[in-house]
Amino acid sequence: MKSVYTASLLSLWVALAQGQAQEWQQCGGIGFSGSTTCVSGSVCSVINDYYSQCIPGVASSAPTAPSSPTTSSTGPVSTAPASAGTLRFAGVNIAGFDFGCNTDGSCTASAAWPPLTQYYGHDGQGQMQHFVNDDGFNVFRLPVGWQFLTNDVLTGTLDEDNFQEYDTLVQTCLATGASCIVDVHNYARWNKEIIGQGGPSNEIFAELWSNIAAKYADNDRIIFGVMNEPHDIPDINLWAGSVQAAVTAIRQAGATTQLILLPGNDYTSAATFISNGSAAALGNVTNPDGSFTNLIFDVHKYLDSDNSGTHDDCVTNNIDDAFGPLATYLRANNRQAFNTETGGGNTASCAQFLCEQIAFVQQNSDVFLGYVGWAAGNFDPTYVLGETPTDTNGVWTDTSLVAACLAPK
Repeated sequence: MKSVYTASLLSLWVALAQGQAQEWQQCGGIGFSGSTTCVSGSVCSVINDYYSQCIPGVASSAPTAPSSPTTSSTGPVSTAPASAGTLRFAGVNIAGFDFGCNTDGSCTASAAWPPLTQYYGHDGQGQMQHFVNDDGFNVFRLPVGWQFLTNDVLTGTLDEDNFQEYDTLVQTCLATGASCIVDVHNYARWNKEIIGQGGPSNEIFAELWSNIAAKYADNDRIIFGVMNEPHDIPDINLWAGSVQAAVTAIRQAGATTQLILLPGNDYTSAATFISNGSAAALGNVTNPDGSFTNLIFDVHKYLDSDNSGTHDDCVTNNIDDAFGPLATYLRANNRQAFNTETGGGNTASCAQFLCEQIAFVQQNSDVFLGYVGWAAGNFDPTYVLGETPTDTNGVWTDTSLVAACLAPK
């Protein structure tokens, strides 16, 4: 009788659940034709005009944080506080000064293409103004090759002419009222050699950051991105020592209050940030006074089949394997992270999964500062991960993914 009774209950549950969206799935939005009701324990919450989502919790006038711990295939996800739900940052990468940089850290200064019309690039100024005024973005990441900053000379001394061009973009960013991430885009390398591990010394790397930080020491809207996507680092603890050298140099240059982003191994993947030892090693990096204030873990996560950000279809929302476990770790260790690269194609699958990812990060905003989409600037809208808006006689039109998921408004 017990098995028959259980089967009957299961049949009833299936019948009730049919036609209902599951937890974290879409349940509404412009053009959506699926179920607008959610399974028990979650409520259909409006993310934006294009996307509503089943969020764990009970109905209210606004999306709520999970009312009880959720679980994933990798273990429990601790509960976010009731105050979570509003991210500090949402933004877009403005690419161009990183053009000519490869994942082996080889860059050519002459290949950089400033995303400003006065340097014959795209209208990065207009893009950023649109993103702020029309979409509600409040941060831009401005990647640049080390080689461009020093005009192809392995040194920490800035080439003043080249730096003036880059600073033009930084000042244009600041003029929008947004925060601006200065990002050295070299994959922890200079021409295939790893910083502090056979390549440039920690002293040269620290000198570079000391000189950059001195330029922006008095501006709290500057965020220092120590390094883009380290990968295949033989010794994560030695890398943490290189990061420590940069942090100390930044603080000693007078930039004592700004956020500094600490990047881990494996292209700073959010999914492996704990398992590859990055969290533990970078957790020992401190300010000169021994504190961890404003030292933020830098993570990236794409949503395509191999996490490369090279395909226009998305296959995961990264909640179970990346952001759920990472949220638990961060909360347990009183730390925060910032996803400074994420994105997907302008496709239905990416609209679904990226909206789900952003909604989860937003619900855990006590440990996640925000996200920055990849990428606009000098990328054409036809680029596989293009987020560059089009300008038609002064009217800007966003890509579908920006409109559906990334734009806060």
